[in-house]
Amino acid sequence: MLYAVATKNEMKTTHKQPGLTLIEMTMVVMTVAVLIGLGIPALRAFLHSFHSQGSAASMIGSALASARAIAAKNQRYAGIRFQKAYDPEGPIEADQYIIFVTQDPDMMAYGFRAVPGIKPIKLPDTIGVMDLRYRTNPSPLYAGDAPIGSDMEIDEARELRDTTTFSVIFSPSGKLVIHDVRVRNKDGVYQPINPSESADDIFNSPENIVNYNIGMFIQDDYANLGLGKEASRNRFIIYERQKFRRAFKKGRAWSDYLIALAPKALYVNAYTGALLSSGQ
Repeated sequence: MLYAVATKNEMKTTHKQPGLTLIEMTMVVMTVAVLIGLGIPALRAFLHSFHSQGSAASMIGSALASARAIAAKNQRYAGIRFQKAYDPEGPIEADQYIIFVTQDPDMMAYGFRAVPGIKPIKLPDTIGVMDLRYRTNPSPLYAGDAPIGSDMEIDEARELRDTTTFSVIFSPSGKLVIHDVRVRNKDGVYQPINPSESADDIFNSPENIVNYNIGMFIQDDYANLGLGKEASRNRFIIYERQKFRRAFKKGRAWSDYLIALAPKALYVNAYTGALLSSGQ
């Protein structure tokens, strides 16, 4: 009998403990779910953008330091080249790489080829790099170019391929220089048409890349594709590929996105090879 009374008292005490009802708990769970739904995508986008651009800048900085060391070690002009790999869908979807290049004494004074034994480095999928300039003359020997501006738009594949293809070059003393560059295959052959003329697995002709699967990047002998002799650079921008794709599909209006990025260009210090922001 005493046991029964104690049990009833315990039950009464337990029943009176503070807590949330089922309805209140449901409301709390729903509120947390809504907050997470609103906050996480924005947070992820921010962190993703920061991580992508930050990692790309670090990657490029390390590549510049390595290229500078290669130039000093080999006592030959050397550097890095940004270029999109050949893609049958066109340059808008093509992946962009960093390729180590060096002057080839067997070519012309401005002839360069890939550094033997060093594989191209793929940039993160989310970002791309541009020099915001492109060649306006269809001659392969033309070394001049024009900046992107209100009256100079990039609205076709040739111009897009051109502005995403450029080099940063160091002298044998390790100093950044503005030097004419024309990259070819390791055999130095002009527009090879079969593997017997060039089996270079880095730079080659469209014919060898498409027909024989030899090479990743089109060499600088195709001005009609935006690839020819041009001066090396000391500045460039890092852009978000997703935003660029959306803007590109709208036509000429997409250039506003790139023009807005111009003041945020990154510079290469001429004496140290370090990557600097415009504000530094």
